[in-house]
Amino acid sequence: MKLLVQTHLDYSFDAPTDVLLQLEVAHIPEQTVEHAHIDLSPCEHFARVQAQDLIGERIWVRTGERLVVDYTATVSIDRVLTDCLDLPKVEPHRLPGETVQYLMGSRYCPSNEFQTFVEAEFGSLSGGARVMAMRDWIENSFSYVPGVSNSETTALDSFVRRQGICRDYAHVLITLVRASGIPARIASVYALGVEPQDFHAVAEVFLGGEWHMVDATGMAQEYAMAKIGVGRDAADVAFLTAYGWANFNRQQVTVQAAPE
Repeated sequence: MKLLVQTHLDYSFDAPTDVLLQLEVAHIPEQTVEHAHIDLSPCEHFARVQAQDLIGERIWVRTGERLVVDYTATVSIDRVLTDCLDLPKVEPHRLPGETVQYLMGSRYCPSNEFQTFVEAEFGSLSGGARVMAMRDWIENSFSYVPGVSNSETTALDSFVRRQGICRDYAHVLITLVRASGIPARIASVYALGVEPQDFHAVAEVFLGGEWHMVDATGMAQEYAMAKIGVGRDAADVAFLTAYGWANFNRQQVTVQAAPE
């Protein structure tokens, strides 16, 4: 699968502001970036830094009154696809060191508060079968409703409301999986089939010794996702973090299937 990605951001600021961007497709073995180009409006400072787990890069920008970003990329997805259903859980004492942080609760994913629910609802299942049952439960129990959540909404909030957008779905799945003793993290992606089109967030779970992306919204498939970055929760993968007041002007994300 080959994807064509086009992103346009337009924000204004009341004063010179430091901005952290994370919107470029990551150069990693499971996907090949065949072409990429980024244009930014004039700024005082531009620097690339490594992102979480060395997957992708972030860009530091010191901007003036306005920041306009245009990014295009053509990416070929070379991911080895595995049905998670039959994959085993890796017992905690056998986990690689880099996965351990994803067992623990984080800002948006208070997994310690869900252990009783997880055992009551999914206790008869293990490994990938449990994760897929959790995914199905969220997809069937929640309604995709833009505007009901904000930057303060946690997985617990979304669990109570049974509503949210992709990041809320991902946070709930990550929280339930961690409560089962399985590492889980968030992945920001460009994905085919997402409506309305935008930056998309999915869970990534560690099963059978590898990471696997799982979309609780049911809109996107792993073979049609281009990974941008990963993290403990949405705070680690925000496409734009402004260290000052930012005013939204315009934003557009388009993901299309490119000719092979």
